[in-house]
Amino acid sequence: MSYELRISWRHLCSRKSQKFISIITFISMGGVAVGVMALIVVIAVMTGFGQNLRDKILGTNSHIVFTQLISGGMEDYESVLEKIKTVPQVHDAAPFILKQVMLTFRQRSSGVVIRGVDPDREANISDLEKNLTEGKLVYLDRAPPSPTQGDSGIQRKGIILGKELARSLGAYTGDLLAMMSPSVRMTPLGIIPKIKMVEVVGIFESKMYEYDSNLAFISLSSAQSLFGMKNRVSGIEIKVDDIDAAGHIAIAIQKKLGAPYFARGWMQMNKNLFSALKLEKITMFIILILIILVAAFNIISTLFMVVMDKAKDIAILKSMGATRASIMKIFSMQGLIIGVCGTALGCLAGFTIVPNLNKIVGFIEQLFDIEAFPSDVYYLDELPSQIQYFDSFLIIVFSILICFLASLYPAWRASRLDPVEGLRYE
Repeated sequence: MSYELRISWRHLCSRKSQKFISIITFISMGGVAVGVMALIVVIAVMTGFGQNLRDKILGTNSHIVFTQLISGGMEDYESVLEKIKTVPQVHDAAPFILKQVMLTFRQRSSGVVIRGVDPDREANISDLEKNLTEGKLVYLDRAPPSPTQGDSGIQRKGIILGKELARSLGAYTGDLLAMMSPSVRMTPLGIIPKIKMVEVVGIFESKMYEYDSNLAFISLSSAQSLFGMKNRVSGIEIKVDDIDAAGHIAIAIQKKLGAPYFARGWMQMNKNLFSALKLEKITMFIILILIILVAAFNIISTLFMVVMDKAKDIAILKSMGATRASIMKIFSMQGLIIGVCGTALGCLAGFTIVPNLNKIVGFIEQLFDIEAFPSDVYYLDELPSQIQYFDSFLIIVFSILICFLASLYPAWRASRLDPVEGLRYE
């Protein structure tokens, strides 16, 4: 251990005559620890929210959507499908139809987005099967006998509704809905809208209100019949092995098939949402770093008091041959010690709180008899959180760097102290 580091440590752990300085030192260290802890916990929670949102979006949607720029639908989609599957990292692909319809049940109506899917392929593309709270995906092609309707022998097509949509319509599994297409047909009696009766064969819950209240699924063949698309589809949904590389894989697919096709990854389709989350995360980082800056001002005041208190010691060291660089090193090391110790305590507290965050929230809810995150408002079973070690590393670096920079000016003033002035009245 160098003599500069040894002197720095002794100055921070002052004797009883300088007890006030030691108290301020520990307050400064505590301020750094609180700032680091708050940053780690908040960044972990915001990262958890982002991943929770991503999982909900990808639970209903595919990783990549492949469409045709020319309107009217994609023909010969099976051959396009086979070409897409040859692209590296593509796990599976399936055709879909996306349109808007009007659903009517008794006296209630609702305009919804309808997605026509292949029940046999959809299970390999999205988590729709896992999100079903009632029914099965295979029932889209052939609804099972209903206790209320009975088995009339009619080949009834099925529909799967979002939980909130089913609640707004007042429809349950086994009920018959009228599905009206915006496209019309000409008859001798005039223009008549296309209407198809479908049976509710399932309810899904993605835990995203926008999807649960505005989305429904029918079979691909039923959608082709209703919208008059025959052997055409709206596009192809693609699942990849690495969701974070979906954007690059979409570019590879685009290059392979060329115009008039267009491929978009899930990040591109939800760019505004995830950009807003990223901006909030950066903003929170900047705001909470101010806590560490406040602690840095405490470090500056602590070191100035140490310099004033140790003026005689500084003069003696200089008279014994200590250089200005050595004096500056002694006091800058004090700021570094405070920063390292405070950051270490903050990291320990942050890494302890994050894994037990839901237990802490549960304890607070029981203690004050409140519900911090009502499930019907936030659509959360628990508070999501995930430690990002790279973000934590940046927090540690910024914290130590701020504390070190805060110590430079008091250390420079100490190195400029004249030995004669320090010993004049001794």
